[in-house]
Amino acid sequence: MGHDHHHHHSSGKNLRIAFFLNLGFTILEFVGGIYVNSIAIISDAVHDLGDSLSLGTSWYLDHKSKKKPDEKFSFGYRRFSLLGALINSLVLIAGSVYVIYEAVGRILMPEHSDAEGMILFAIIGVAVNGFAAWKLSSGKTMNEKVVSWHLMEDVLGWVAVLIVAIVLKFEDIHYLDPALSLLITLYILWNVFKRLKETLFIFLQGAPKDIDSEKIKSKILDITHVASLHHVHIWSLEGENHVFTTHIKLRDISEFAQLLEVKKNVKDLLQDYNFDHYTIETELENESCSLNKEDTKS
Repeated sequence: MGHDHHHHHSSGKNLRIAFFLNLGFTILEFVGGIYVNSIAIISDAVHDLGDSLSLGTSWYLDHKSKKKPDEKFSFGYRRFSLLGALINSLVLIAGSVYVIYEAVGRILMPEHSDAEGMILFAIIGVAVNGFAAWKLSSGKTMNEKVVSWHLMEDVLGWVAVLIVAIVLKFEDIHYLDPALSLLITLYILWNVFKRLKETLFIFLQGAPKDIDSEKIKSKILDITHVASLHHVHIWSLEGENHVFTTHIKLRDISEFAQLLEVKKNVKDLLQDYNFDHYTIETELENESCSLNKEDTKS
């Protein structure tokens, strides 16, 4: 329990640090972009403003996800963190489409850039976004992973700006900046779609990939007095904490102590897995389950 508490506390702290760093840098970009008369930096400031809004949303939803279960949400608020991951993915896709549109426009109609101003902002951009991305890179929740990718997009973007700015200082090759932006954005989009697929899979209550349901079933069936299993369900709250439910058909039960022993053995077995919640329904030989079609037919 101590580990969980520490992780949840650090995830919220990391999101808060990333949010304030990004917001502060966005304001600096707007001021600096106007000062050096750079449309590229101003458009990136607009993109970073979107990032800041997403980070703020993530921080709020991550904080909300720590609330205890209540009458409205009996499983608690952990899935709110997942909602943050979904919103961030969609914002990142929209931002990437905008960057692609701008990059294509600049390839067709080249513009001159202020190389020295770009170098200065690129160094600050790599440092600020790199630190924020590093703080979130070890995050376990889907929310932290998506936000980390959000920040990695900015880091790679500023690395590209730095390389291009250095080249532009010596050679005025106009198409270099937008071409590199396209490559980075397409790479980021590929990763975002992968994350979005994972997020939607959890939203749709898909079975967690880190748990072998067949292995769990097999272990439960090996327990004395267990005849069969039905209605075995495993899903995840937010990609880290999982839920398990099952109905167990018993055999050769002659006293109540044997039933309690079976339940204890099953619970001991489930302790080895990262289940936040589990429900075990036991049924005796002559007892039929209305949810089990085989039982209903017989």
